Amino acid sequence: MGCTDRVSLKQFLKEEVKPALGCTEPVAVALATARAREELEAAGDSPVSVRVTVSSNVFKNGAAVGIPGTDGLKGNAVAAALALVCGKSDWGLEVLRESSPENVKKAQKFLDGGKVTITADRKASGVYVKSEVQGSNHSSSCTIRKSHANITEVTRDGAVVFSSDASGSGLSTSGPLASGPSITAAEAIVSMTWDEVMSYLNEADDEDLAFLLKGMEMNLAIARRGFEGKVGLGVGRAIRDSFPDPDKADLGSRIKAWSAAASDARMSGVPMPVMSSAGSGNHGITAIVPVALYGQEKGMDDAKIARALLVSHLATAFVKSRTGRLSSTCGCAFAAGAGAAAGLTYLMTGSTQNAKTAVEAVVSNLIGMLCDGGKESCAFKVGTGAMEAYHAALMASDSSTIEAQGVVGQDIEETIANAAKIASGMGPIEQIILDILDERG
Repeated sequence: MGCTDRVSLKQFLKEEVKPALGCTEPVAVALATARAREELEAAGDSPVSVRVTVSSNVFKNGAAVGIPGTDGLKGNAVAAALALVCGKSDWGLEVLRESSPENVKKAQKFLDGGKVTITADRKASGVYVKSEVQGSNHSSSCTIRKSHANITEVTRDGAVVFSSDASGSGLSTSGPLASGPSITAAEAIVSMTWDEVMSYLNEADDEDLAFLLKGMEMNLAIARRGFEGKVGLGVGRAIRDSFPDPDKADLGSRIKAWSAAASDARMSGVPMPVMSSAGSGNHGITAIVPVALYGQEKGMDDAKIARALLVSHLATAFVKSRTGRLSSTCGCAFAAGAGAAAGLTYLMTGSTQNAKTAVEAVVSNLIGMLCDGGKESCAFKVGTGAMEAYHAALMASDSSTIEAQGVVGQDIEETIANAAKIASGMGPIEQIILDILDERG
């Protein structure tokens, strides 16, 4: 295996590391609905109802997660209703930035009137959303595929007004829409070796490092919010408060508490953005917070921390590009956890070679953790991935290696290929989870 089409680091960061307001699955529902509504409004009409068809993965991940700015309302239908009222597709994954109590009341009227329908297409997997908005005199639709902000088709009254190759670039979100790059960062990375992916470190400039540090501050800020009051399930707060002096707790426990607190806030709908990684805010939390806390604890300079954050994002993308954007496995634990382990090992040793062992340790440990949907209890899984990343990095920093065993292969490429086989074989579990959600009504 080797790189056939390489994209720039700038493109990687633009596509794979971006701010997101709320869980990215209902956000994708909102984005598609907002874009369809805008097309309807361009014809001088207003929305009357919306029907959204989503993949099983999107349905599951958005069914019970808090929507930002709604004071506790949850689910894909809430996101779609809000998008009919105030969504702006130009804002991408922050499409619901204008969510407010007044707009929530307007959205509630659509919900109470039965004007919002969410349907799961069990034959569709990964990221797939099609939102069909009906007006008084016109209709429109918007389809998203492959990545959460990648609009691939927009129609008005059945006529296609925009179409792309569904490549997953996520760069085009409103019309008139220009075509994005011929290949996405995720598509490029899937054909690259570990060493080729890590060579992006040589491209990082001051602008890139500043952007990475901005993401760090963003995710630490929402973690602080998660420690306040009664936010989510309070997983992070419970871990922190289990120590007589939280500031003197061992670093692994602090990493777990801070990471879980950030997820507490995000999954309960606190209206604060997070810096995502590989299309997920929880991935971003897991990939960023452990690296940030370790670097700050050890008094490392910002430039070194930023480069370790880049290693974490790159390693997360390396795993996710092979295991799938959405799957039946918990990516925020095993994929972003692997990324954090790589970033932490880089801080400890300055080596991306030692980091391979840390990645393999996390993947072999957590690959079996299933994803049963986005919800407040995801804070437990985020905390687990973050803490296991720290422990894996401690092991790998001693230059320990793992011989081929179980899912671990002869090299890291084989290990992740094995993990991808396992992830792809968990399809039946996805259907069982959907059956459970259907039974719950």
